[in-house]
Amino acid sequence: MELIRAYKFRIYPDAKRQSEIESQLILSREFYNLLLEKSIKSYKDGNKRLSMALLNSFAKEIEKDKKFLRIYSQTRCEIKYRVMKAYQNFFRRCKKKKNGKNVKVGFPRFKSKDRYYSIIYPQDNGSFSIEKERLRVSKIGTMKIELHRSMEGKIKTLTIKKDASNYYAIFTTTKKDFEIPKINDSNPIGIDVGLKTFAVLSDGTKITKPNFRGKVEKHIALWQKRVARRKKGSERRQIAKDKMNKKYQIANDQTNDYLHKVTDKLIKSDYTSFAVEKLNIQDMVKNHRLAKSINYASWNKFFQLLLYKAESAGMKVVEVNPKNTTKTCNNCGNIQSMPLSKRIYYCEVCGLTEDRDINASINILRRATTLGQRGSHAQGENVRPRQEAVLDELRTDKTHPLRDAVIV
Repeated sequence: MELIRAYKFRIYPDAKRQSEIESQLILSREFYNLLLEKSIKSYKDGNKRLSMALLNSFAKEIEKDKKFLRIYSQTRCEIKYRVMKAYQNFFRRCKKKKNGKNVKVGFPRFKSKDRYYSIIYPQDNGSFSIEKERLRVSKIGTMKIELHRSMEGKIKTLTIKKDASNYYAIFTTTKKDFEIPKINDSNPIGIDVGLKTFAVLSDGTKITKPNFRGKVEKHIALWQKRVARRKKGSERRQIAKDKMNKKYQIANDQTNDYLHKVTDKLIKSDYTSFAVEKLNIQDMVKNHRLAKSINYASWNKFFQLLLYKAESAGMKVVEVNPKNTTKTCNNCGNIQSMPLSKRIYYCEVCGLTEDRDINASINILRRATTLGQRGSHAQGENVRPRQEAVLDELRTDKTHPLRDAVIV
């Protein structure tokens, strides 16, 4: 198996290298926007297909302006692939719209200064190198890099990224002939993510997550007001933007660090596989009452980290249909209404009393352990017989508190 990993390191360019990086970002953004402009015009003129050959012809026209030759040649090729990917997403949205789905189509967007912040070197062919904790990059120069850990495998690509006022080098590596450990799946666990408690496991373990974003919200709001008040294009407005982005970066770094620690702990525990819900987060955030909390919860990031770490350790992460996992009784299979305000699941049929999140996590685990029956009840066809058996028990037990409510 080929193992692909990304390593992110902080770099410290001096004033001259920073100027070079800024210049490369500006030129790359202009190159991207010109390619996009020509491709949109071609589409409106009747050419409904976009090919790499067509993009190459557009690029040759743009490169007549010699300033774009300051961009490294393979970086220009990567920009073409960015445009192609944007158009593939556009065609995908068009297809969904044609099939009757309520989606916004729209052409790919032009990149503003705040939406283009990375340069990619797609091949390790001498365009970059590391010597004595110094990173040399073609068209930019040499700068200090903080190598806080060693990289495994062969380096394939390099991305120079600006985040707020900081700069990072992201390396992608591949390691061939990687042997995945073989683990006996003897202790699977179900995980239910939520807003009140970050995650609840089917064995009753609860994982809480500090509200990192909430702690800096006041500072973010303050700098947002200052950005709004200052003149567009001014140096003071850019300073305020950098300050605001720095606050966002602090919260994001704290969240990422926490999620790495949580997933590491889960992988190193006695669990042998994980069952999670296949959540459609894009649709969930359309609920404006919960959108902010869902975004801050970082469920998608959590699932991504858990997935790649589990795969490396020889474990499985099984995604199940989330429908009715909270409403279903894990004992008898009864389905009943469960509003968000109701934190305890009290089954109206069998009398099971359980924390709603623990009940959901048990249902998630059972759905994962059924043979390929995603989206079905954990008990499969045995749900109704189990309910009938419970009702028979209620009919014979005259002292059961639910007897009068259920038996008619």
